[in-house]
Amino acid sequence: MSSNSGVWFQSFCSGSSGNCYYLGTPRGGILIDAGIGIRTLKANLVRLGLSFDDIAAVLVTHDHFDHIRSLGSYCKKLGKPVWMTQELRKAPAVGWMTGEHLAPVVKVFPDEGPAEIIPGVLSAQPFVVPHDATQTVGFNIEIKGHRFVIMTDTGAMTEEAMAFARKADTVVIEANYDLYMLRHGPYPKDLQDRICGGHGHLSNDECAAAVKAFMHEGLRNVFLCHLSAQNNTPEAALEAVGAALAGTGVRLAALPRTSTSVFYEL
Repeated sequence: MSSNSGVWFQSFCSGSSGNCYYLGTPRGGILIDAGIGIRTLKANLVRLGLSFDDIAAVLVTHDHFDHIRSLGSYCKKLGKPVWMTQELRKAPAVGWMTGEHLAPVVKVFPDEGPAEIIPGVLSAQPFVVPHDATQTVGFNIEIKGHRFVIMTDTGAMTEEAMAFARKADTVVIEANYDLYMLRHGPYPKDLQDRICGGHGHLSNDECAAAVKAFMHEGLRNVFLCHLSAQNNTPEAALEAVGAALAGTGVRLAALPRTSTSVFYEL
């Protein structure tokens, strides 16, 4: 990479087929979720000029398969701390996916306040969001003077999520579906209702309303994540949320579902 300073962000995959994100500095950083294979992860890190040794920790948002399918491999191959809440630590799916490899590396977030993930560099605080998993959290992350908020699967916005977003310079937020496409698409009615019922996913319009509500002078980046392949398009998501950001100068991008995003320096 050309830069030797600053904070780096890249999405390695964002959607129902897998989720994994990198956040850090030129000297290393963290992964958020473990939804891509270990070989793919290695290749993506190499393109950033990094290796497994440069990953300080893995943060887990929830126990759905597309977010933890390779968590056992990460525990075994990386051997780095895996941070999750106490409730997620006890989730059956987490135990099944990680087996004996989680116990030596697991770290549990405190009940209140942030945890220091990389001493002196990066701290993270989970906050609960409504989604139909055992428990789903977003993260409020502070790294080298930046405030970074990520919430990848969010059935509805909460006051706590809004409060963190109002102080962040970068927000990664779900824009999962276009309501018209969902209601006129191939999904059965019960699945449609689950998606838009408050504990499923956030629509383009709901995302746009949230962005408009948490917009503040210090906001610099909004990245749209977890777009549906059947019920959305990047163009539709960008049009909806772009209207809320018109004239603000905030950088807006939709993260690819099944491939790496471009590299972002925050």
